[in-house]
Amino acid sequence: MRGKRRFTLAVAASVISLGAAQAESAKPPIYLGVDISYANEMDDCGAVYKAGGKAVDQYQFFRAAGANTARIRIWNDPDWTTYSNLADVKRSLRRAKAAGLQVLLDFHYSDDWADGDKQVAPKAWAKLSTPDQAKALYAFTHDTLIELNREGLMPDLVQVGNETNGEIVSSLTKAKEPIHWDRNALLFNAGIKAVRDAGRETGTKPRVMLHIAQPENAEPWFEAATKAGITDYDVIGLSYYSKWSKRSMAQLGQTINRLRHTYAADVLVVETAYPFTTENADASPNLLGEDSLIAGYPATADGQRRYLVDLTQLVLSSGGTGVFYWEPAWVSTKTCGTRWGKGSNWENAAVFDFKGQTLGSAEGWLKHAYVRPVEVTFKAKATTEAAFIDGDFLGGVGPRPMTREGEAFIYRTRLAPGSSVTVAAAATAAAVAEAPAVTASIGDRAATVPLPEQP
Repeated sequence: MRGKRRFTLAVAASVISLGAAQAESAKPPIYLGVDISYANEMDDCGAVYKAGGKAVDQYQFFRAAGANTARIRIWNDPDWTTYSNLADVKRSLRRAKAAGLQVLLDFHYSDDWADGDKQVAPKAWAKLSTPDQAKALYAFTHDTLIELNREGLMPDLVQVGNETNGEIVSSLTKAKEPIHWDRNALLFNAGIKAVRDAGRETGTKPRVMLHIAQPENAEPWFEAATKAGITDYDVIGLSYYSKWSKRSMAQLGQTINRLRHTYAADVLVVETAYPFTTENADASPNLLGEDSLIAGYPATADGQRRYLVDLTQLVLSSGGTGVFYWEPAWVSTKTCGTRWGKGSNWENAAVFDFKGQTLGSAEGWLKHAYVRPVEVTFKAKATTEAAFIDGDFLGGVGPRPMTREGEAFIYRTRLAPGSSVTVAAAATAAAVAEAPAVTASIGDRAATVPLPEQP
């Protein structure tokens, strides 16, 4: 890019409290969420949560703290537990909606945990052919949503699969095999179509999310998925746990920036957590310990809060649209446990101490005044059949095609207030490198940056 010219837009960074902003008609929406799928089980097990010395309901607590979305998982036929089936999900969604929370419904497409290491087919689907599995997946997704809508419980977002790094609706023996993308695409597209059809039939528009564990796995997965024909989704969700990721927080931000400029989807962190202590409240081993700590963020309540605040600001500054905390209320109880032992595997990563008192980290995270990106439109006069744009803000994924709107080519993005970007456009991707460029200083409100005529 040559011949730089400087354009200065509005000044002064915008600082808002996202926790209180869920009623605004922001585009895109900002999600500050909590996965509290264990909430019903914790209550049935006698867990007590306290804030200000008074007992609080989990859903009401997180809503008052500033959360705007609850994430709830659903299994197909979990005969080993009475939770996370459709009846339990209905109970959860009623509580979420009564508290004024949006809902993200997370389909695992399994009778048990589906995650980055395994995607085991529900037993009722295990012996079906792939086409019949696709029909079953469609029916389960569609019929679940129709039934929820009938009871006033339609979710706002729907996750088609959970941490789907491997091939979905598969088996433990095939977990490490390469993905068969023809099959994977048939199954994913069946689930996506089910969400779209249910939305159309009910007059609702739940957003579709696809979810990959750890940022280093996302770019190769979505590249392969796109080639296989998986393209109709609205949100990319990432899990980020330092224990299991090879990427630093800064590299996570870079990944988010590249993803949101490569695909027509919002990007967010849909799972994360951080320990406030490395001690245990019970004999059940905890998943997050010393091996989960990041330099500068000690295992304290304040370290937990600062991790969440810094991560969320990083996500937003990178153009992402939010952060969800995974199971912030999975505390230890005397009566309940998991198949791995009595108690919790997560109580040291909850946002309540071992006596059930809030640590203050959730409130500090959710009510923090975040600097939010602004909408920026790059505009070039339409003097050719096509136009491509490149700039340092694209993170190396450019040039990107611009969209024809009337007599101009347009490229819309979100950029951090106070940042400075250098941009150029040309009629072909190859010509962008020699095109005249502009440098724009980004201010605090939506703005349009005019680009030089294409050579």
